[in-house]
Amino acid sequence: MIDGPKQVQLPGKMPSSPAASPSTSLHFPATSRQKPSFITKRIRIPALTSKEHARRVSLCATPMDRRSQAIVDSGNREDKGWVHFVGIGGCGLSALAMLALKQGYEVSGSDIMWSSFMDGLHEAGAWLYVGHSVSNMQKHNGLILPKAIVVSSAIPQDNVEILYAKSVGVPVYKRDYWLAKLTEQHNLIVISGTHGKSTTASMLAYVLKAMGDDITAVVGAHVPQFAGGNIICGSGRNFVLEADEYDGCFLELLPYIAVVTNVEWEHVDIFENEEAVISIFKRFLTQIRAGGHLVLCGDSVGACSLLDHNKPTTGPDNSICVKSSLEPCSDRYSVTTYGISSINEWHASALHSNLQGGSDYQLCHWGCPVADISLQMPGVHNVVNSLAVVATVATLFSDQRHITESVDFVRLHLSNFKGVSRRFEMIGKVHGCHIFDDYAHHPSEVRAVLQAARQGFQYKELMVVFQPHTYSRLATLQKEFADAFSDADLVVVTEIYGARETNRWNISGRDLATAIIGPSSEYIPSLVDVVEKLSLYISNDPDRETLILTLGAGDITTVGRELLQKLQQRFQKSDS
Repeated sequence: MIDGPKQVQLPGKMPSSPAASPSTSLHFPATSRQKPSFITKRIRIPALTSKEHARRVSLCATPMDRRSQAIVDSGNREDKGWVHFVGIGGCGLSALAMLALKQGYEVSGSDIMWSSFMDGLHEAGAWLYVGHSVSNMQKHNGLILPKAIVVSSAIPQDNVEILYAKSVGVPVYKRDYWLAKLTEQHNLIVISGTHGKSTTASMLAYVLKAMGDDITAVVGAHVPQFAGGNIICGSGRNFVLEADEYDGCFLELLPYIAVVTNVEWEHVDIFENEEAVISIFKRFLTQIRAGGHLVLCGDSVGACSLLDHNKPTTGPDNSICVKSSLEPCSDRYSVTTYGISSINEWHASALHSNLQGGSDYQLCHWGCPVADISLQMPGVHNVVNSLAVVATVATLFSDQRHITESVDFVRLHLSNFKGVSRRFEMIGKVHGCHIFDDYAHHPSEVRAVLQAARQGFQYKELMVVFQPHTYSRLATLQKEFADAFSDADLVVVTEIYGARETNRWNISGRDLATAIIGPSSEYIPSLVDVVEKLSLYISNDPDRETLILTLGAGDITTVGRELLQKLQQRFQKSDS
């Protein structure tokens, strides 16, 4: 294995796509800089398998790969300046970095380890660094500096790159401020909520794009049907954005339409209790523009608690106008509700599984059936996500199209949407064993994905491998987690993925495995051991009808693919 930084000379300007409309251009304080005749890109490559290392080296070394072609193609595009992203490996910041590339910025970024989100950025021409260092932000020995740096919420303020930028006068922007500047000239549609944001935002963006709307979209997950992975770069007025309550990131935004999928206590390291979560969502609702709209899941107790139900009125377009407890914003926007329950303006009835492994249902508007909807994705939670899309599109185009026309367009394109990576994602099948992977890391998400698994694979043995994410979350929600696995036959709990935390709670994955009542449970701390034990278990009876589901927001996502590869190798040897 080759170690250390790799030097690559790249000709000309950094790659970008055609510049967006003037409304998307950001203006920063001027910084003295010159354009070099060539750019030297340093990539510090983390420890990788030899196969993965060879693949990434080939990305750098191919004389005219897609990345090099992008550089050549970008020669006549507008140069908007150099922006550096700190924490670029995360799903949120990587999407903003990719959008910046598409809009004509030079982009660099750093993170403590390489992530899959950085692969696409590398191919698109970003300067990427593993590890934080002052040298990551310097060209020509510091004579050329970034126009600005954008910082992830997960990055501490004593980060060496942040401190250096401040010392030399480079503006430092948190992600929320950058987003606010990026979207201020658009009809901003913000998808918020504790769960379901990525799927709802990507589904909505896919439908709008398929309807012919030249939208821009930023989603915090990879979407296979997006050419840009987790972004769509358009030049129209509408901008779909997934926005998180974590660290109050959505409080700088000014949405025209705000969607709230649900409200629960999840980020226990940030919010003291559920009341604190509700409070910050209420502050977010005050940001809705005058004449705007709130699209809210009426099935969510937490979401409904944002509103004062004592003062409902009906708007001129027959949408529910609910006076919220927020003054003076309560009369500035209308509220549309959606959900399974018939009390909602948009709701679903007659839910059943279909032959695609997804769900079919009858869409109703104020109790009246208006369309039959078919989804490729399983689970009641995805039915609810699709209702959010219907309600949002109907709201967005209420002045331009009759409601039936809007529903017809949405119905057609919803049936073609295939979902989001790491959301009940099929990894592979060997004999009678199916392997799926999901991002679920909250009790409500675990329940939802297990229900979806039972819907699609009713008679298979359901084995769940769960990696708890952060010590604080497991310590606070351990009982809820223990109850969430009731649909499983066997639960394997690994050691906790600490992420940004240290274990001051003195808690272990063993505590959760012991607390689970109902299904059999086992604590196997090492992911390597999990793969080995599961491969032996499946190999002993290869025709056993089994569904293995890996869950978590950490590196658990590697388990499914490694298990699939190991099983294929075992069965290949036994067949030969």
